[in-house]
Amino acid sequence: MTQSVVVQVGQCGNQIGCRFWDLALREHAYVNKKGRYDEAIGSFFRNVDSRQNCGVRVGEKIHQLKARAVLVDMEEGVVNQILQGPLRDVFDSTQLLTDVSGSGNNWAVGYMTYGSAYREQIVEKLRKTAEHCDCLQCFFLIHSMGGGTGSGLGTRVLRLLEDEFPEVCRIVTSVYPSEEDDVVTSPYNSVLAMRELSEHADCVLPVENQSLVNIVNRISRYSGKAGSTMRMDSAVISGHGGLSAGKKPFDTMNNIVANLLLHMTSSARFQGSLNMDLNEIPMNLVPFPRLHYLVPSLTPLYTLADVSMPPRRLDQMFSDAFSKEQQLIEAEPRHSLYLACALLLRGNVGVSDLQRNIQRLRPTLPFIWWNREGWKASLCSVPPVGHSHSLLALANNTCLKATFSRLHERFMKLYRKKAHLHHYLHVEGLEQSAFSEAVSSLSSLIAEYQQLDITKDRIVPNAPRLGIAT
Repeated sequence: MTQSVVVQVGQCGNQIGCRFWDLALREHAYVNKKGRYDEAIGSFFRNVDSRQNCGVRVGEKIHQLKARAVLVDMEEGVVNQILQGPLRDVFDSTQLLTDVSGSGNNWAVGYMTYGSAYREQIVEKLRKTAEHCDCLQCFFLIHSMGGGTGSGLGTRVLRLLEDEFPEVCRIVTSVYPSEEDDVVTSPYNSVLAMRELSEHADCVLPVENQSLVNIVNRISRYSGKAGSTMRMDSAVISGHGGLSAGKKPFDTMNNIVANLLLHMTSSARFQGSLNMDLNEIPMNLVPFPRLHYLVPSLTPLYTLADVSMPPRRLDQMFSDAFSKEQQLIEAEPRHSLYLACALLLRGNVGVSDLQRNIQRLRPTLPFIWWNREGWKASLCSVPPVGHSHSLLALANNTCLKATFSRLHERFMKLYRKKAHLHHYLHVEGLEQSAFSEAVSSLSSLIAEYQQLDITKDRIVPNAPRLGIAT
């Protein structure tokens, strides 16, 4: 088995990370009835015997689990809450890095100021965490795009990961602000961060706040329907049967993202008839280096909410995965072009079920002409807690062109007026050219999607067969 390390940066990154570790512990406690340290738990946790101050081998009794994680924030609030809560024993001081003043919603402060000041400490914590892994396969970076620490220091950490661990896969979960975000400089922060994501990540899972809000609203409607109730031990409601004490703002939204990560790693943690290593995701879904942004959709939605409703039929679950309502980003994949798609299934699903539904859906999904068979699939035999099956779809689709175009427009509204620019230019090390280079990088990314999109209706004749000389 391989191991992965979670690097959570900023307030949003640490809040989502907290929910991920909560749900991961709950899932492994449900599956691992014997209380033995196995390879599945070892993928994200170390087993430490505090009496001997050393690790415990696979197969032995669980003593104390320590998360394979590094927590970074330039404010103390969220990390202190974690250390004072039920998850406090999952982390120790060697994994934490905090400051007190924050980044002031300024990418430059996070990237330039704190990135330079704390570079050596961050690298040392990453190295120590990596040294505890026998076979480190992936770094998961969780951060937001709108604030200063998440966008600035988060992308600086991403660059450090590439410099220090160039052979280890880097998968980034980036939470994008809504268009009505209350941080006026969020378009600057997002575009500056996107240049770093495009250059230094292997895969990016963009998640939009507005999509999460819409999903939560639908969950609330489900729970309000006659005959359907929200169970009090719901996996999506923290503080009701979970490890976190008390429901906090955004917990429901954060749990949706945490479930995305939990599902994506299930095949690497548990056995199945068709397993997928995490490094197979970029290998199979990223045909061009910069086009590594994947549209995530998760189904059924009420798996996250544990709404007491009849389970969805298996075939309906596959259909749901390609509907806008299940996506964690607002986009129109069916109106654009699929470059590749991965289906990660959990539970009682057979290869024949998978093949049948791919054949059924194939005519309705526009794939690029040179990759009509661009499907990748995994079947994990362990279902989500309390459910028979679930599906995560990761689509590399040109529909992100529209999402990034909207971000480009919001950036230019500020940049044309040079509004708030002085806050960034006062930061040592940042030149105004960084803005023009960042927006140029985003424009180039949009143009790459556009160039592929115009081939959508291209008709390719059957390739002539090679003649065999006799």
